[in-house]
Amino acid sequence: MECHYELKAGCLTISMPKELDHHSAEQLRMEADLLIDSYRVRSLVFDFAGTEFMDSSGIGVLIGRCRNMNYCGGSVKAQHMNDRIQKIFRISGLHKLMETEAMLNGND
Repeated sequence: MECHYELKAGCLTISMPKELDHHSAEQLRMEADLLIDSYRVRSLVFDFAGTEFMDSSGIGVLIGRCRNMNYCGGSVKAQHMNDRIQKIFRISGLHKLMETEAMLNGND
C-alpha cells in the first residue's frame, strides 16, 4: 500500500502505508516535503488507519516533518492509531511532538 495524499484548505492529510519502513519512509519524506512547500500547508495530519508496522525510519520521517511544520508555525496531528502504533508513539516520544487521536474500539 502506498501513501495517499489529500490537500484541502491548507491541510494535508497523509494516509500512511501498511508498513512504514526504510523502503517507504524516503518516498514519504520527499513527497510530503514537496507538497508542504508547494502548497504552503499549515496543518499536517498523519492518518494511521491502515498502518500495522513502523520502524525507526518512519519515526525519523515523522520527527522531521514535525520540525519543519513547527518552523513555519504549522500544526501536526496523528489520527486513527491502533494499539501498536500508539505504543511506538509513547516509546519514541512522538506523542510529545504532535496531537494524537487513537482508534475507538479498534474502529473509527
